[in-house]
Amino acid sequence: MTRTYRISIALVALIIGVAIVVVLSIAGKKTKGPLENLFSYTGEKVNEMENNIIIAQREGKRSDKLQWFKPYITDSVLLKKPETLLLGAYDNNTKESFESIVTLEDSLKTTFPLIHIYIAWGSKTEEQFPALQVRGIMEMGSVPVITWEPWLTDFDGDKYPQLRKPEYRDKGGLVDVSKGLYDFYIKEWADAAAKIKGPIFLRIGHEMNDPYRYPWGPQNNSAKEFIAAWRHIHDVFIKEGATNVIWTWSPHPAYGFFKEFYPGANYVDYVGVGTLNYGTVASWSKWWSFKEIFGNYYNALAAFNKPIIITEFGCLNVGGSRSEWFADALDSLPEKYPAVRSIVFFHYNDDKTTTQQAINWYIKEDTATIHAIRKRIVGVKP
Repeated sequence: MTRTYRISIALVALIIGVAIVVVLSIAGKKTKGPLENLFSYTGEKVNEMENNIIIAQREGKRSDKLQWFKPYITDSVLLKKPETLLLGAYDNNTKESFESIVTLEDSLKTTFPLIHIYIAWGSKTEEQFPALQVRGIMEMGSVPVITWEPWLTDFDGDKYPQLRKPEYRDKGGLVDVSKGLYDFYIKEWADAAAKIKGPIFLRIGHEMNDPYRYPWGPQNNSAKEFIAAWRHIHDVFIKEGATNVIWTWSPHPAYGFFKEFYPGANYVDYVGVGTLNYGTVASWSKWWSFKEIFGNYYNALAAFNKPIIITEFGCLNVGGSRSEWFADALDSLPEKYPAVRSIVFFHYNDDKTTTQQAINWYIKEDTATIHAIRKRIVGVKP
């Protein structure tokens, strides 16, 4: 599908939509934000068509390759205790379509039952429930994994006067969450999630035990305050009928205090953990093995008796052999780490979150790495 084709579709839809808005305006309809709704609807339809065309052009239908996964989508018990290792991926170039995910699948000769996206808290359009992306993922036969990041300073203070000024929101911010000050937003997400006819993994406030990275960490909130906020969010979702959510608690493995930050067995379905080898890309990093990043903490994480999902699985090609790193990580993984039931590849080609210069986690053009991974996931469905 060419860019010209996509633009043509958008223009046609836009012209038709504008005509409708003009007619409604003349008729005196009091429609709230008609242009905004129109543009949103147009974008959704164009993206939906684009995704369908991309998938249709592939050899064989993607959803057909995931026929084996359908029972998991309709049975949350199976999804919480899968009999096979569930593979997935995040790719930063999925806002308009999931072509980059499908391309990675083609390279690895597999089809991902899980697709990961990141959404921040806030008032911006891109910080609302990602209904379009969620529907797109489900139409492809997969289950969405959403990392939901509580950036409290992103909310419009004029619109929500009950909130503290942005510069004061982070300190003790999770107390405000547990008291219900952000329920206007949490309920909207819960209502939207409840309308989805399928499961959604929700990973909230990841790496909450890291005092250096995120504002919801222990530098601003105690472990008890994190737990209270988590339980409040969980209870709001349940009350709103969003029982399809798979609650994914994801501490940083290196900072410990797991028990102190654990919300409780009734509030957690999966234990998530990031496993990223930065190599020698920065002064604070070195070449760490999979065992050093993940394996050394496995027993402590497995002690919660929950399935483990490696939510960010990646390695840079700086400081060592990336293909050997992945080979070592995947060799006999089910035998070494039986609680691990899912691995989600971190495929990000413009990562500026930890370094001043963008770093590239892409593996799809690294022949040696692709071969090493492909060889070791041969027995994984499909």
